Amino acid sequence: MTPDESLPRESLFEAPPMGEQERMVEAILFATAEAVTVKDLEDRMPHGCDAAEALVYLRKRYAGRGVHVVRVGDAYAIRTAPDLGYLMQRETVETRKLSRAAIETLAIIAYHQPVTRAEIEEIRGVAVSRGTVDQLIEMEWIRFGRRRMTPGRPVTFVVTQAFMEHFGLESARDLPGLAELRAAGLLESRPSPLGVPQVGEDADSEEETDEGQSELFED
Repeated sequence: MTPDESLPRESLFEAPPMGEQERMVEAILFATAEAVTVKDLEDRMPHGCDAAEALVYLRKRYAGRGVHVVRVGDAYAIRTAPDLGYLMQRETVETRKLSRAAIETLAIIAYHQPVTRAEIEEIRGVAVSRGTVDQLIEMEWIRFGRRRMTPGRPVTFVVTQAFMEHFGLESARDLPGLAELRAAGLLESRPSPLGVPQVGEDADSEEETDEGQSELFED
């Protein structure tokens, strides 16, 4: 690498006015289903643009509107205002509740991440179904984290950005309570392990009955 190559590249053109940069960010977020990071925004915009500053103005402009510019983890997206979410619902959609075994597994991962399978089983007091974990991964609510630097280097599990987006969280520190989970159709009125640390209570009767059969969903 030559000395010149280590220096920032200078653009032959000035960055567009902030109002135009705001429009560019709006167009990208509007056309992209997934949340977009500031870096991804700036990679798509002309050299010299400040996507972070444009987002500040854009979020203020959308405040109080039918859609908001929301932060999801370290990314941003345009989403329907929470109080208008009922307009997007369809009566023909059937909500399927997560089983108690899956709720317990998901809760432990969310509140104790990064956590290994052995740690999940220790907290629950019962073996964790491989099928339950696999399907939670397929739902993109949990993912593999870093391996622990302990004997055997066990893999850990953490919740995903999709999980945070589903519950409208900016980070995993803002985990949902019982009311939010029930409103999302994931919990019945019975006591849930998400509200108390005894997540293993009565768990043995909720686990798999047949080898390889997942209890991710209740009938």
